[in-house]
Amino acid sequence: MREYLKKYKISEYDFSLVAMIIGTNIFGIMAVTSAFEILRTQMIGGMIIGVVIMIFLSVVDYTFILKFYWCFYIANLVLLTLVSVMGKTLNGARRWLEISKFTFQPSEGAKILLILFFAQFIMKYKDKVKDIRFVFACLALVGIPILFIFKQPDLSTCIMIFVTFACMLFVAGLDWKLVTIALSVSVPTVIFVLMDALNDWGIIFGKILEDYQKNRILAWLHPEDFTSDDAYQTLHSLMAIGSGGIGGKGYNTEDLSSVLNAGFISEPQSDFVFAVIGEEFGFIGGCFVIGILLVITIKCFMISLRAKDKAGQLLAVGIGSWIGFQGFVNLAVVTGLFPNTGLPLPFISAGTSSLLSMYTGVGIILNVRLQSNKYI
Repeated sequence: MREYLKKYKISEYDFSLVAMIIGTNIFGIMAVTSAFEILRTQMIGGMIIGVVIMIFLSVVDYTFILKFYWCFYIANLVLLTLVSVMGKTLNGARRWLEISKFTFQPSEGAKILLILFFAQFIMKYKDKVKDIRFVFACLALVGIPILFIFKQPDLSTCIMIFVTFACMLFVAGLDWKLVTIALSVSVPTVIFVLMDALNDWGIIFGKILEDYQKNRILAWLHPEDFTSDDAYQTLHSLMAIGSGGIGGKGYNTEDLSSVLNAGFISEPQSDFVFAVIGEEFGFIGGCFVIGILLVITIKCFMISLRAKDKAGQLLAVGIGSWIGFQGFVNLAVVTGLFPNTGLPLPFISAGTSSLLSMYTGVGIILNVRLQSNKYI
């Protein structure tokens, strides 16, 4: 192990990325604990553990970590299988494992474990990326864990994992013909699903969407008809963001007109934490969050351009796509651009499983950066 703990020059460490990550996390702790003071200790503890993991992984040669890529894949399947057998059910979804008093969400860990697996798997067979048989093999490998997660049910995480995988495969050199075929299939499929929600085509073609999925789509398209249930969160989140104005109502405000204080924002500690930010920190605070996540994502992509090998490039692209797309989807949901999903805002939402997975990814990114051919 000692031979893989390389000696690096401290001047080559990407302190700017570390500062952005920790700063965003601290801002998230402020926003979450404004809504749920009881979560302060948990979130601070999660940040401390996450930073330790990040620093450790940043100095361990990622090529050594990737030697265990099949172990990551198998461990992922084992954890997801345990969820389906003995998982803890909350709000109708079985997504958590509880060991002693420790509860975690394996589907969050699946995101980083699959990135690690495919970075090495694709690199090992990089000469076959344009072969349709290799693509189908990759689809089968990503499809198995996605199926487990879909049954929890957690459609949003399934989409998140598939988008990340698709970005990695595209950067690896996927044939443009295959990309065209994929788009020609996926775009009509999305349209068909939307039309099914509107016209109930399940009567003709069989059940396509679950009732709760159909209602979420309808609530997104016609929120005025679902003000008391499926569109409740989004409508009140928009009210909270709008009421914040330019500078917000102030951190942990006691303003009587606060949508948060009135109890109208559901899940303000996780999926809809951006509504809290919009109300308390206003347009300026919202722009800060959007801007910092955008910069972090771009920085990951820039690091991928200087990676010493294909595996490092794929790691940086996969983790950057994960952070960027998940942040985009969360913000789109809170602002009514997308139907309601269950993806947390990176480094801001409460959720130790998500936070530790993110810090793991950043630690690996930092190591890719340290071993780059040219420093950014």
